[in-house]
Amino acid sequence: MLEVTGLTKHFGGFTAVNNVDFNLDKGEILGLIGPNGSGKSTIFNMLSGTLVPNAGSVRLNGREIGGAPPHKICRMGVGRTFQIPRPIRRLSILENAALAGYYGHSGVATREEAWRNAAEGLALVGLPTDPYSTVDTLGAAGLKKLELAKALATKPDLLLADESLGGLDHSEMDQAADMLRNIREELGVTIIWVEHIMGVLMRVVDRVMVLDHGEKIAEGKPQDVAADPKVIEVYLGSDADEVAAAAAR
Repeated sequence: MLEVTGLTKHFGGFTAVNNVDFNLDKGEILGLIGPNGSGKSTIFNMLSGTLVPNAGSVRLNGREIGGAPPHKICRMGVGRTFQIPRPIRRLSILENAALAGYYGHSGVATREEAWRNAAEGLALVGLPTDPYSTVDTLGAAGLKKLELAKALATKPDLLLADESLGGLDHSEMDQAADMLRNIREELGVTIIWVEHIMGVLMRVVDRVMVLDHGEKIAEGKPQDVAADPKVIEVYLGSDADEVAAAAAR
């Protein structure tokens, strides 16, 4: 479904991502992990069109999307969430999701389609679908759910989930992880998940790819990656045993 070849991004003399290759099958959940500054967000920004690659190819369903602007990539089937939710406060929860729904995979939607897509996304993540509930009623977990609902309202083939657990307590983390699994199972959406909460991520993903200093240093099944000495050295450290136990479940 997704074929990434030689993906590279320079910022002046600094190479943020260097010649990264990976593939993703339809319906798969790929965990993308690595230390801060390893290139995870840069890859997401290139996949979603916020940044233009200096080199490499990104093909979605056989169609080149690398270098296209974000709105066109969204219409080609890529939806994403952001680490820091920034909803439009003067709009209701439903209106925030519907705004995203206007510019989704099927092109510019009608009002009815956008609101229907928004309501479906909100229902899937457990947020109110009435037109009166306000964003100000949402805590950290609710705002993360709204990010997911907005992305789902675009009807993506590929969802880029960027740190969906940040700021949540353990119970909310488990709920968010279950939510990603449900999105895959109920909608057939393929997911790349960037996350630092390894114990939760390892229980959900099918495969893991590890970045360090912009380069891929490991890729494989969670239990194999968790046991890789190079990954333990550069990223997992003292958490290696806990992550390995989670990956084995």
